Amino acid sequence: MRGPSGRIARFGRRLRPGRNPVARAGDRVEALLLLLAVVGAFLAIPFAAAFGSETYAAQNARAAQERTTRHPATAVSLAAASGQPYSTDGAGAPAAQTTVPAAWFDTRGARHTGDVLTDPGSPAGTRVPVWLDQRGELAGEPLSAATSAADGVFAAILLWVAITGALAGLYGIARFVLTRFHAAAWDRAWAQARHDSRF
Repeated sequence: MRGPSGRIARFGRRLRPGRNPVARAGDRVEALLLLLAVVGAFLAIPFAAAFGSETYAAQNARAAQERTTRHPATAVSLAAASGQPYSTDGAGAPAAQTTVPAAWFDTRGARHTGDVLTDPGSPAGTRVPVWLDQRGELAGEPLSAATSAADGVFAAILLWVAITGALAGLYGIARFVLTRFHAAAWDRAWAQARHDSRF
């Protein structure tokens, strides 16, 4: 039987080898390990969800803290940006941004300078939006609610994949050992059969 239904049927037979009259003890051990791996994967779901929820809450708190300590401002470039405004690979896509020296003023009116990102080929005097911290220094844009949610979902999925991957790896190792054990048992049985046939 082929297709999804055939794979499901084979999976079911692997989980229940006791119905097979030629099932070996190793087959039952393998079935038990497979069942434990499947159950473990399902039990890992609430733990992964809780971990994702905690990550989301932590990122939300971080985002709230960043929104209270950072504010938008405008920097003015002090030199022309090098490079071409479009990539030369023939696709016509905008080239990656480049750094250029710029100046800006903080909320107290103090002047600051530093390197900011701007489009290649931008002339001197280009106005560049930036984010500043409480000291007036450059800072990253505060985390958004969408980013916090995405981080939480990604953390949950990553943890679940790690747990299920570990369970699948352990099952694979156990199955390999059992397969080698079964092969050795067959070799011994054939050797004994050849020995008995001589008499």
